[in-house]
Amino acid sequence: MKKTPNYLNNKICINVLANSLENAKEIYKMTNGHVLIGLLSKNYQNVDDAVTDMKKYAVETNNSISVGLGAGDPNQWEMVAEIAKKVQPQHVNQVFTGIGYTRALLGQNETIINGLISPSGIVGMVKISTGPLSSKNVPAIIPVETAIDMLKDMGCDSIKFFPMKGLSTKEEYTAVCHACAKMDFMIEPTGGIDLENFEEICKIALEAGVKKIIPHVYTSIIDKETGCTKIEDIQKLYEMMKRL
Repeated sequence: MKKTPNYLNNKICINVLANSLENAKEIYKMTNGHVLIGLLSKNYQNVDDAVTDMKKYAVETNNSISVGLGAGDPNQWEMVAEIAKKVQPQHVNQVFTGIGYTRALLGQNETIINGLISPSGIVGMVKISTGPLSSKNVPAIIPVETAIDMLKDMGCDSIKFFPMKGLSTKEEYTAVCHACAKMDFMIEPTGGIDLENFEEICKIALEAGVKKIIPHVYTSIIDKETGCTKIEDIQKLYEMMKRL
């Protein structure tokens, strides 16, 4: 795994999907490498198929790939961990309860692992029960700063705040950003992010003092006919990133 990928050089790095190797190569080139290419475990029949395919993407993108669950599906947590062990990607998406297992399988601390926590409806409080069993039970809602310390305990690097539903959870998101800045933690706003709200979502985190932001911009920039992420939209996002 490369020690200094381009995506670490800026405060903002977008996480976007690619539906083909060619699409991924175009995205990587357009952003000058300041990107993580999301590859969803849910799109593969098994771990071996995923590993074989993802390694091809790793070769073409300086390993700037992000192994994903697929719409935050907690049932994918173990498959994600097993894929990450074999691919050794730059980034892994994981439910709160799967982080320690994933870090242990990776066997190193360079790969960024995010931990999925969700809005609770209460500013300053977050839902951490995002695992396959806990997500079906009474929600576990705790202070965001406690959640960050628990994430750190498990070897996590970043909060994946999902589902944000764009700016509809703005007050909660702002509080999470302030906690991340205070505790030197990354944040990954996810859910309902598009070309219209991207800049404001990034500004909220930057103004709070967050050092590293990884916004996930998915379905809003995908061509519905081809399934490809639109390169012209990637260009627009990259221009916004450079302005911020």
